[in-house]
Amino acid sequence: MLKLEVFFCPRPGQVDAVLLQLPEGTTLAQALQASGLLDRHALTLDGLKAGVWSRVKPLETVLRDADRVEIYRPLTVDPKEARRLRYKRQRGEAAAKAA
Repeated sequence: MLKLEVFFCPRPGQVDAVLLQLPEGTTLAQALQASGLLDRHALTLDGLKAGVWSRVKPLETVLRDADRVEIYRPLTVDPKEARRLRYKRQRGEAAAKAA
């Protein structure tokens, strides 16, 4: 039997984690379905990004004991744009303090 952890963060700061015991030869897709997280968060396997230990893996990947399975949500903001907006805001705050 494999002992696995399946994690999903539906929103920043919120984590939904499930501990599972599944038979040897279990795939990533099977673990996701067994976790109940897909149903709980209205997710489907179609187009879902998931991985093991912070690395995106195909759903056919066979899991090993003590694997950490993660479901990834799509980015809501382009990282470059977020960095640019943070810089602009910090410059404005620094100018306000200087005045």
